[in-house]
Amino acid sequence: MGKSHPNVDDYVVSRVRALESLLLEKGLLAPDAVDRVIQRYESNTGPMLGARAVARAWRDPAYKQRLLEDSRAALGDLGVSYDRLVVIENTETVHNLVVCTLCSCYPWDVMGLPPTWYKMPAYRSRAVIEPRTVLSEFGITIVPEREIRVWDSSAELRYMVLPLKPAGADGLGEEELARHITREALIGVAEVHIVRAAP
Repeated sequence: MGKSHPNVDDYVVSRVRALESLLLEKGLLAPDAVDRVIQRYESNTGPMLGARAVARAWRDPAYKQRLLEDSRAALGDLGVSYDRLVVIENTETVHNLVVCTLCSCYPWDVMGLPPTWYKMPAYRSRAVIEPRTVLSEFGITIVPEREIRVWDSSAELRYMVLPLKPAGADGLGEEELARHITREALIGVAEVHIVRAAP
């Protein structure tokens, strides 16, 4: 059964393993099916699609406008159909943070597998109550003059952050830029930094 998740209840893990074993035994599930799905969301789609959209937006103002105004059409350019996503832009005066207070609604197709902490009650409540403190624990200091907006995802509507374009991004190609954009930056708990290898 794919990777282990230390914060998942042992009872749930044992039930999932039993169900997977039964499906394998009945021939209803290919032996590598679960791992292939996990691989798809970790590497092939997921965060890479969100990162590619952001990288393209940083390089192409017209695409950026489309991504902010009609994310479904803009993401369609990258081969994904996702109609419940709103893209919100970080600026010099506003920092955005995404949470799902009721459960852990999350745009898997665009951002990959959700991090374990995203689903934990502590993050889900504290991100709303004390977002500045939560961000500082992730290593982001937001100056008092910069507003923090918290966006609560739901089954009907999910959010992705368009991070601030970092210094050093100009002159890099879309693929190279995308490699610097993390899932955490798309949630709003990290900033993007361009680290160039020493010559």
